[in-house]
Amino acid sequence: MNNKTISPRFIFIISVIIIGAFMRLIPHWPNFTPIAAIALFGGTYFGKKYLAFIVPIAALFLSDLIIGFHSNMTAVYASFAIIVVLGFYLRNRVKVSSVIIASLSSSVIFFLITNFAAWLGNPIYPQNFIGLMESYTAGLIFFNNGTYGISFFLNNVFGTLFYNGLFFGCFYLAQLKFPVLAKSKI
Repeated sequence: MNNKTISPRFIFIISVIIIGAFMRLIPHWPNFTPIAAIALFGGTYFGKKYLAFIVPIAALFLSDLIIGFHSNMTAVYASFAIIVVLGFYLRNRVKVSSVIIASLSSSVIFFLITNFAAWLGNPIYPQNFIGLMESYTAGLIFFNNGTYGISFFLNNVFGTLFYNGLFFGCFYLAQLKFPVLAKSKI
C-alpha cells in the first residue's frame, strides 16, 4: 500500500472494523454481533472494492480463529460478501433511513442464507420445501426464552441495527470533528 492508501480515513475505517471483530469475542446474546455491520460499513466506506472484501473478511476470519469454526462457515462468509456488495450501493446514499433499510436487509440476507445452509446440511430437516420452511421457522424462534435475548433472528436484527448505528454514527461524528476523514479517499 502506498501513502495515499494509508490515510487517516483508512486507519479510522480499519479501526472500526477491528473493534467490531473484537466485539464478537466478548460475552453477548447469541447472534447479537457486529458481523453484518462490519460488512456493510466496509462495503460503504472502502473506496477500493478489494479492500471492502479483504479487510472485513480478514477481521471475521481472525475472530473465527479464536471463536472456532463450524459446518456453516461457508454460508456465513457468503452472506458476509453479499452484505459487502450491499454496502457498495449505500456509498452515495448514506443517511439514517438508508442505513436502517440496509441493516434490515443485511439481517434478512444473513438469516436466509445461513438457515438455508442449516437446512441443506442437516438430516433432521426433510430435503424439500416443507423442510426448508421448518428450518426458517426454527431459526425465527431459536433461543426464544428470554435468557438469550428475544430470538436468534431478532437478536441479529437488533445487533445489526445497533452496531450499524454505532459504526456509521461514530464515523459521521468523526468526519464532522476531523474533516480530513471526509475528504480523503481510499
